[in-house]
Amino acid sequence: MGAKMTLERAVEFGAAWNSHNADRVASFFADDGVYHASVGPDPLGKSYYGREEVRRGVQAFFDRFPDGQFENLKVQVAGDIGTFEWDFVATDASGQRARIAGCDLLEFAGDKVAKKNAFRKGRA
Repeated sequence: MGAKMTLERAVEFGAAWNSHNADRVASFFADDGVYHASVGPDPLGKSYYGREEVRRGVQAFFDRFPDGQFENLKVQVAGDIGTFEWDFVATDASGQRARIAGCDLLEFAGDKVAKKNAFRKGRA
C-alpha cells in the first residue's frame, strides 16, 4: 500500500506557507502538481504546472506579500481530496494591515499535492 495524505501532513503543508520558503512549499507537490493562484489572468487565476513552476509561483506570492501570514487554518482531508479554510493577513499597497478570508480546494496523489486551487473573498 502506497503513501497517502494524512491530516497531519496536510496541516504541515498549510503551515509551510507561513515559512515563506518556496522550496519547502513546493516539496509537498507532486512532480506534475498544479497550483491555481487566487488571482491572475487565467479563468482559474494564474496557473502553475509542474513542481518547478509551482515553486516560482509560490515565490512570486511571497515576494508580493513579504509579511503575509495564514491564520485560523482549518484543514480537512477525505481520501484524495481536502480543503483549507483560512484568513490571510498582510500589509496592503496602502500600508494598512488587511485580513482576507479564503479557502483552497486540494487534490492529492499519494502523500503529495496534485492540485491546489485557491479562492479568496474580495471587496466589491
